[in-house]
Amino acid sequence: MTRIRVALAVAGVLVLMFPIYWMLRVSVAGTDELSTLPVALWPREWHLENFVEPWRQYPFLRWLGNSVVIAVVSVVATVGINLCAGYAFAKLRFPGRDLLFLLIISTLMVPIQVIMVPQFQLVIDLNLLDSLGGVILPRLAEAFGLFMARQFFLSIPDELLEAARCDGAGHLRTFRSVVLPLSGPLIAVLVIFTFMWRWNEFVWPLIVLTDSDSYTLPVGLQFLIQQFGSNFGPLLAMSFLSILPMLVVFAVFQRYFVEGIARTGIR
Repeated sequence: MTRIRVALAVAGVLVLMFPIYWMLRVSVAGTDELSTLPVALWPREWHLENFVEPWRQYPFLRWLGNSVVIAVVSVVATVGINLCAGYAFAKLRFPGRDLLFLLIISTLMVPIQVIMVPQFQLVIDLNLLDSLGGVILPRLAEAFGLFMARQFFLSIPDELLEAARCDGAGHLRTFRSVVLPLSGPLIAVLVIFTFMWRWNEFVWPLIVLTDSDSYTLPVGLQFLIQQFGSNFGPLLAMSFLSILPMLVVFAVFQRYFVEGIARTGIR
């Protein structure tokens, strides 16, 4: 029985990893090889220049840097806001708390396309058009992350917080010294989700960023499609490089990922 489970697990991994392998395989293929069907599973020649030419011809490094700045700043700010707000909605008592939380969660039902126009007008009014700040600012607060944080903090016993207050700790010290050390799984989940959303975001940066030097990786890859046309080798090479940071982030935080997802659904 164990061997069957292992075999099924290996088969599942191979199926899930095949698209990534195929991306890497096509990224080292030449145009002549790709024009001949069927395309072999193993490349006859390795065209490693596909990984070099886009860097030489286009500001790919600049696009990478823009994406890193947007993703890192968004992760730090969004996770911080979600943790503070989630703790307030879970453990503090104030008038209209439940109604305000319901109104915030109800924004999840509003399509993002509906609020893009007012967000774009806000960016113009703040003189943030064609800047990384214009991409970051409208996405700092996330209702989904707030919901996860609140659910996680509800699972923390109130007696633990009361003990800290009996020792003279205020809300800020209790949050910093007691709650945050217990929030590793939650932080891991929020970091992974927020980084993934900001790294892959395409429509909003496309609207806000007008200068090609300000592009993020998804917008830059769309620009490369127009330049390389049917030469899929360089396109897939840059696409493969663009997913590596997400794999690194998930590998670092995956240890706490499952526990964080499970604990946010306790109540």
